[in-house]
Amino acid sequence: MTITLGPPPSKDTTVEKDLRRRWLLPALGALALVLTVLSAGYIDFAPAALVDGLEDVQRLLARMLPPRVDDTGRIVSLAFETLLMAVLGTLLAAMASVPLAFLAARNTTPHPVVYSAARAVITFCRAMPDLLFAVLFVRALGIGVVPGVLALALHSIGMLGKLFADAIEQTAPGPREAIRATGAGYLREMINAVVPQVVPAWIGAFVYRIDINLRMSVVLGFVGAGGIGFALQDALRGLIYPRALGIVLVILAIIAAMEVAAIAIRRMLLVPSQAGPRRDRATRVGAAAVLVASCIASFVVLDIDPTALLTWMGPSIEVFGRMVPPDFSSLGVELVDAVVQTLAIGVVSTAIGVVLSIPVGILAARNVTPYPGVYWVARSWILIVRAVPELILAVVFVAALGLGPVAGTCALAIGSIGFLAKLVADAVEEIDSGPLEAVTSVGGGWWNQLFSAVVPQAVPSIIGSSLYLLDVNIRTSTVLGIVGAGGVGFLLFESIRTLNFEVAGAIVLVIFVVVYFVERISGWIRSLLV
Repeated sequence: MTITLGPPPSKDTTVEKDLRRRWLLPALGALALVLTVLSAGYIDFAPAALVDGLEDVQRLLARMLPPRVDDTGRIVSLAFETLLMAVLGTLLAAMASVPLAFLAARNTTPHPVVYSAARAVITFCRAMPDLLFAVLFVRALGIGVVPGVLALALHSIGMLGKLFADAIEQTAPGPREAIRATGAGYLREMINAVVPQVVPAWIGAFVYRIDINLRMSVVLGFVGAGGIGFALQDALRGLIYPRALGIVLVILAIIAAMEVAAIAIRRMLLVPSQAGPRRDRATRVGAAAVLVASCIASFVVLDIDPTALLTWMGPSIEVFGRMVPPDFSSLGVELVDAVVQTLAIGVVSTAIGVVLSIPVGILAARNVTPYPGVYWVARSWILIVRAVPELILAVVFVAALGLGPVAGTCALAIGSIGFLAKLVADAVEEIDSGPLEAVTSVGGGWWNQLFSAVVPQAVPSIIGSSLYLLDVNIRTSTVLGIVGAGGVGFLLFESIRTLNFEVAGAIVLVIFVVVYFVERISGWIRSLLV
């Protein structure tokens, strides 16, 4: 007979969370409103001016029609190059993230100091934008695909390393204890007891990261790091807008196809088939063989010398080392203004994205949408918006609205709709169906279901996703300056272009500190709500 002293912990936790949410949600809403108003004023983001600017956007889009694709062979080759860069960069990141994850997981790390060091590496890779890595690698290694692959790989370690480590920390201790009882060493314990538990989560994260890296690799050509972005930049720089739109449509088609393929691959690898475990193993072995073949094809098609992946560190360390010691004195107030501008861009774009994406996300949820046609329209809109990288949107808005943070804010706001709407839709589809059925049973209509059963359940997840979006937008806004869309990115890329590496080092350090603290604060607030 088991005797439990005190109330069940789960009940206490639920009550505490409910009380916390009751005062925290209104406080967060008020704080978000104040920050949005102050940020909009700081960057002179006026809705009236934006409405007037829509005419300029329409005129620019009219100049892009009809789209055309010149030199089809070259465009197809660059598009294939972009895809292979994404695959190879993700694979290299996964290979580096696996041992790093074991060191960064509390239940498998050999020492607390090793744990802290591994987590610091992961945080650094996640905090630094991929485009920044690409710029520095281009300076160190020259123009080509190798800097792009390395940039994608390093930045991906920030995500894969964290997700891999989190999956390891969530494993059950029983299998490890059983393996340890047989006298097996640390390595066998990890391979036989931990790896089988984390493989599904690792596969899901890996496939999702390829999807992300394909979007990222599109814009690396803007800094000479290979891929189809180079052709797009040429068209935009030459003001050949129909060709630019044609390339954008090719990019959109590739990314859309990859997203559909990623969904199918995740379902095939992670959902058990009716044919049994043997069929599942065969599927995973086949997927691994395709991945290995893609890796080999990447080296051949991209003409990468495998030794380049071992010799890159010397020249890169030399370039990175020129950033030390950082020079804060050359910029002074200008740097502070640029950093505040970057934060303001992130806050305003996130606020717009939240307001516009929540209705779309609800309509894109299969269990809530009023009609199947509405569901497919909403899902298609999310897919289209997510397929266009924010940097490309920033180029369009800079051409239409002029240089400055307003263009960057508009680009991030549109990108936020696709990003957050998908997360909202997924959150709504995962709610408990009981309250929905209860409202329906008493004759409640669609609006009653929405406000009585759907929104109360989905709010914590939506707030958590919104905070994560703020983190992502601030990180992304640091690089929009490369096309004149405001923020600290302009100062950063100008300092690198003019070889003022000490100044660039100061800016990089400031970006890292800002992104790190925003991430920590967002994570703390999410932990209070979820």
